[in-house]
Amino acid sequence: MKYSYSKETECLNEVDVLVVGAGPAGIGAAVAAARQGADVLVIERYGTVGGNLTLGNVSPILGRVSEGTIYDEIIELLAQNHKDEIPVETRNGKEIHIDSEEAKGILTDLLFRNNVRVMLQTSVCDVIKENNILKGVVVTTPCGIKAITAKRVIDATGDGTVAFLAGCEYKIGRESDGKTQPTTVEFTINNVDESRAIMCFGGSDPVKLPNGKKYSEFCKECEQNGILPRNVSIVRLHRTFYQGERNVNATQLNGIDSLDPIELFKAEAELRKQINSVIAFLRNHIPGYENCMLKTTADTLGVRETRRIIGEYIMCDDDVEQGKHYDDAVVHNAWFLIDIHNPSGGGQAEGHSKMAEPYDIRYGALVPLGVENLLTAGRCISGTHRAHASYRVMAICMATGEAAGIAAALSIQENKCPRELSAEKIRGVLREKGVQI
Repeated sequence: MKYSYSKETECLNEVDVLVVGAGPAGIGAAVAAARQGADVLVIERYGTVGGNLTLGNVSPILGRVSEGTIYDEIIELLAQNHKDEIPVETRNGKEIHIDSEEAKGILTDLLFRNNVRVMLQTSVCDVIKENNILKGVVVTTPCGIKAITAKRVIDATGDGTVAFLAGCEYKIGRESDGKTQPTTVEFTINNVDESRAIMCFGGSDPVKLPNGKKYSEFCKECEQNGILPRNVSIVRLHRTFYQGERNVNATQLNGIDSLDPIELFKAEAELRKQINSVIAFLRNHIPGYENCMLKTTADTLGVRETRRIIGEYIMCDDDVEQGKHYDDAVVHNAWFLIDIHNPSGGGQAEGHSKMAEPYDIRYGALVPLGVENLLTAGRCISGTHRAHASYRVMAICMATGEAAGIAAALSIQENKCPRELSAEKIRGVLREKGVQI
């Protein structure tokens, strides 16, 4: 059944750069564009900024990029009240801890200080397009439907929502069957006995329990015996800024269509039940966790993978596996493991996460095919399923956002659509800012 209607609505004044989504990529994009002199507006569907960094309770920040990007600035801000913190480094790389409550204020202030305007509680529901030229978006707000026109739009939604509505080509899931990585609700516990409690960064962590048994093997046994929920075959335990706390990345639900709102609620209901089971597992079986208590949970579902918008260049498996470098790179020396949470079961899809080599992200991966005046940033940029499993993490998302923001502002200044903009111009601005590119 279809329903058609027409409605006249207010059109807000045109902005230079409209950033859709105020997560790590969107914040990077907005600040970078504003610093290039653009009039920037961000629209954010939730009631505060930060995305997975705040509302998603994702901690630590993982991944890395070359020196000098906005990632360095943001992590310094997040650590400003924790100067004595001792860094943790694992096979996953350096773990950058977050106090998600502090981060809400810090990131809000970062946007405010850079004269970025933000519309909260605002979601995109349609686009304004003439032929293949994107002119703006239609949004839902607490005051009803509004239209926003913009010279350039940056899709930092994670789901590639703007690009999808604009008719861009996209891929979802792994190439063999379209299945995506599972959804999660991350949470934090406290009242942990630091004198006995272990940490665990993932299934390949060799950490052992006091009885000599490998912790990851014990988790698998508990999943098989029904002590842990189905497919929860590893309970990751990350330190935070605070003694006696762990951020827990464990809950898992496979086979959810994270673009379907009804499916999202199904996942929410199941994953919040799993939190209780995981805490019971820790209390009953893991030394140092006998008295642990739930402190906080994510305010939104943790979605690892939805649309990947096809761009002028598709980041491929070889790029991340072989550490390829390019003259038109706008993010240099990006790195994280090829971290594919199993779409069909527990643990990792390939047995364990695979190593990657520091690689470049080319400008073309941020430029969608078929639509002008649109850029992507964050996990919805153009790439394969396996490449995405590396570049989807927050450190790299911030850097792609910064590059997209600079590109949007420069393309306006040069009166060129983003597709026509030379990557070298973006690289030049990055160099002037001290970015190793």
